[in-house]
Amino acid sequence: MNEKLFGTDGVRGVANLAPMDSETVMRLGRAAAHVLRRSRGHHRILIGKDTRLSGYMLETALASGITSMGVDVLLVGPLPTPGIAYMTKSMRADAGVVISASHNGYEDNGIKFFGGDGFKLADQTEAEIERLMEPGHLDELRAVPGLIGKAARIDDAIGRYAVFLKEAVSREISFEGLTLALDAANGAAYKVAPLVFQELGAKLSIIGDEPNGTNINDQCGSLYPQAVANVVVQNKTALGIAFDGDADRVIICDENGKVIDGDLILAILAHDWIKRGKLKSKTVVGTVMSNYGFEKSLAKLGLSLARADVGDRYVLAEMQKLGANLGGEQSGHVIALDHNTTGDGILTSLLVLEAMRRADRPLSDFHRLIERFPQVLLNIAVTRKIPFMDLPKVSKVVAAAEKKLKDRGRLLLRYSGTESKARVMVEADDQLICQAIAQEVAEVVQAELAATA
Repeated sequence: MNEKLFGTDGVRGVANLAPMDSETVMRLGRAAAHVLRRSRGHHRILIGKDTRLSGYMLETALASGITSMGVDVLLVGPLPTPGIAYMTKSMRADAGVVISASHNGYEDNGIKFFGGDGFKLADQTEAEIERLMEPGHLDELRAVPGLIGKAARIDDAIGRYAVFLKEAVSREISFEGLTLALDAANGAAYKVAPLVFQELGAKLSIIGDEPNGTNINDQCGSLYPQAVANVVVQNKTALGIAFDGDADRVIICDENGKVIDGDLILAILAHDWIKRGKLKSKTVVGTVMSNYGFEKSLAKLGLSLARADVGDRYVLAEMQKLGANLGGEQSGHVIALDHNTTGDGILTSLLVLEAMRRADRPLSDFHRLIERFPQVLLNIAVTRKIPFMDLPKVSKVVAAAEKKLKDRGRLLLRYSGTESKARVMVEADDQLICQAIAQEVAEVVQAELAATA
């Protein structure tokens, strides 16, 4: 194992190739079981997944590794990532595991862990798991035959999670008569999301609810909001809601099919919560990608925007540091910390609907909350992630770009934590300037990385 296994959101890779092969995942299960089990008492770890074909293979391998260490496994089946976080905490399990590659195509898969408190693992805990995966470290710690763990299925996980979600909506708020378009991305939310909205009284037009193992995120879900927007316009619904494959994020569109991203979702909730005295610390946590217009909209309310690095774990860390209860990313990964320990797409959409019903206004009215600065984001495929400071031509073009943008915008250059991509983001008061600078930087990055290959 020459490369770091854990990225910013667990372990990711192509299904049936290391590290997402049965052999590696079994070792991962063994190491995680040893590190995450409590010192005393009966040990249990939940395993949930999305709808990818490879989930069956990896679920079996993971359960085999965990039970070999004398820890029982509770198999939840397809359930959103935040559902596993909630179930882990509510069932007082030692840990929870999600088998999912989130918004990626079906060819990929991933594994992420939650501790018994429902929060994702600290970096040092992941490092310890990774260390113990090396050959020989756990051989003498396997359970004796009489203490091998058991695996059992939990049949009512969807119902338990649905009850939790419905209880997040104030009882004086009714969704009766509300028409919604819903895109479950052929992923983990395909059963529970329609159930929740229908039981709260909404009438649904549903797409992306027929998973076959290979169609998860396929031209549907939060990465392709036009699919649900088309349904909104065609069926004249009040809004549209699109989740990603593991439903920890959501993108919403208004009654006209216009997209509402994570920045505007946070602005809607901040405006609603500050009126109701729910927003803590007078701060909302965003990321370095959050639009400057969002920051200005919060300032008008006397609120601050704290910027974290991209990635929900960094948003959460900043929220905990500042005592904030609302944070998230443009991607629609929103953390409402009073309700759940991680981003929850279904929960987020329910809270937005509640804010809309309280205001008694159509969703399109909320666009006025943010006067956006033009923003351009370019993605560059990479084979290696060489630090940008070690690339002289990149450093030079970045310095020149920052000089041009002084007092009127900003440049962000970073590698993705979950994909083999470099991302160039430019934000300024002029769209043409954004596009020109982003293109120039992207071309230099691509050329210099190619030259060092």
